[in-house]
Amino acid sequence: MMKLALFSAQKYEQPFFERNLTEYADSVSLSYFEQSLNINTTPLCKGFDAVCVFVNDTVDKHVIADMAAVGVKVILLRCAGFNNVDLDATKEHNIKVCRVPAYSPEAVAEHCIALMLTLNRKTHKAFNRVREGNFDLNGLLGFNLFKKTIGIIGCGKIGLALVNILNGFGAKVLVCDPMASEGPYTLCDLDTLLTQSDVISLHCPLNEHTHHLIDASAFKKMKDGVMLINTSRGALLDSQACIQALKSKKLGHLGLDVYEQESELFFKDHREEIMQDDIFSRLISFPNVLVTGHQGFFTQEALSEIACTTLQSANEISQGLPLTNEVS
Repeated sequence: MMKLALFSAQKYEQPFFERNLTEYADSVSLSYFEQSLNINTTPLCKGFDAVCVFVNDTVDKHVIADMAAVGVKVILLRCAGFNNVDLDATKEHNIKVCRVPAYSPEAVAEHCIALMLTLNRKTHKAFNRVREGNFDLNGLLGFNLFKKTIGIIGCGKIGLALVNILNGFGAKVLVCDPMASEGPYTLCDLDTLLTQSDVISLHCPLNEHTHHLIDASAFKKMKDGVMLINTSRGALLDSQACIQALKSKKLGHLGLDVYEQESELFFKDHREEIMQDDIFSRLISFPNVLVTGHQGFFTQEALSEIACTTLQSANEISQGLPLTNEVS
């Protein structure tokens, strides 16, 4: 039986794992740890065959070496991205890595739309006004998405799901993705997308080529008052450049579900603490910025698929079966 340690465990996900675990009760046992995985918590891995991690766990070469030393043979990612895992180190220590490649593209795509519409139509501000008896419409003016040009950088499963939704709005959709084929959108290069789009949404993976893809030079190419949405990875954006673009009004609306330094902030309650991140504090001080705490994936369907796929991978390894979702 595979003994699996699940790090960064949240109460909301445990029922989904427990429901799906019944199918694999003879091959997988599961223990939950609220602590995130990092160099200080690797001793908790002792006695386990595998670890299950999320987006903000640290799985660098030092953590991997420590895990290998106590017998960990498998890393299971309960997310699609694997930029936080040192794959060279896993190969060196003969540790297998599996992920959840498509837990619910529609969940994240729909959250993008929620950010766009909330920023545009200011429903969050209207909600507070009406509760206070204020029905004044001044300051709530928005624009139609119909016939607007919306640029999508990265058109994998999530990007394509967003394309389909935006086509329903009657928007003109531009796509920049070297891997994309012809589809219900207009393919273009990055410069064309940046210069022509009224709204830009990021859906590409984070790697050495896309780190700070949106920086000061990229903002200079954009339309004045552009809306920018990021539900992919925080480090695609240069946060300091975002602040300058907001101050100059080059950036008219900013919607974030991810943040470059989110590992110290997201998935925790900091209400009684003094915010130490000055950049994040400055970002959320702007009235045209909307931040959610990495909740784009957070639907019943997505959590069920994450649990099911993760435990399926654990069972495949335990039973010596071919791996469906291995990261190569």
